Amino acid sequence: MTETTSLFSNDQILAWMKYFCDKAAMDVKTVKLMDISAKHKNVIPAVEANRYVLVFAGAGHPTLFYDMWNAGLGECDVWRKAGTMPEGEVQRSKVSQLINQGVDGPEVMLIVNDQADSAYRIGLQNKRFSKGSVRYVAHEIRAVMMSMLEVRKEDTICIISGESIAVEAAMSADEGTIIAVEYNESDRTSMEENVNKFGLNNVQIIPDMAPETLKTIPVPTTAFIVAAENLESEIQALLALNPDMRFMIYTLELNILAKIPSLFEKYHIHDMEVLQITVSKLRSSGMFETKPVPWIISGNAGSAGADA
Repeated sequence: MTETTSLFSNDQILAWMKYFCDKAAMDVKTVKLMDISAKHKNVIPAVEANRYVLVFAGAGHPTLFYDMWNAGLGECDVWRKAGTMPEGEVQRSKVSQLINQGVDGPEVMLIVNDQADSAYRIGLQNKRFSKGSVRYVAHEIRAVMMSMLEVRKEDTICIISGESIAVEAAMSADEGTIIAVEYNESDRTSMEENVNKFGLNNVQIIPDMAPETLKTIPVPTTAFIVAAENLESEIQALLALNPDMRFMIYTLELNILAKIPSLFEKYHIHDMEVLQITVSKLRSSGMFETKPVPWIISGNAGSAGADA
């Protein structure tokens, strides 16, 4: 996921906006711009949330239209024009008509989704995720955790064994990178299925926390960990990458919770907060069903938290 130079200058982008505004009779204030010629970005979530998305593309997107069709966007209109200069006629098609085509060179396209839903998405329903090996946390609990993470669009976040959190974080950090650590092969497969299903291009899946593996990833500023017995070694590895790491730890196990204060003290992680989340739902039988009740422990490493 290395950054490269865009194929399109600012002047060209402005000229393309006028070109498509004239062609499609749209208001420029309603258009979302995406330059995927320089960096892979998440086109599908953008199209789902915006009626007009103007995409500046280069080569290397052979399955873009198939992926959009597979995500349920087959009825979207696509206005396509090859090249970097806004001149000549434009090709207009439905996404469903383009599934056997890709993008193999400089191209600009206006994607029109009349069914776009701009509502802010947090706490996605579990039925939307891959039905693989993963047992997903209740979406209400995930909504609280996402609020606590405070994901910014350019963040780099390491998420260990937290598949649904990785998906939602990738949607929010659409200019950043999500590093998804999945130790289990079947969980990695589920993570890959979710990445493909949601059209996420900013997720890097790795199999372990070994030093040679961590050399291949960008340096994260935040870590979200579903805690297990190897929590201490994970904290050590993350602090070696970034001594000022921000931590959020999820656990359902009292014995792991009991170890965390001493681990935070040992590794100089300050500002510890502990939150327990309970969600109960009334079922048709008239009985309340209580979801698993996790603890969420957060803290900041380095000098930033030393004044607390």
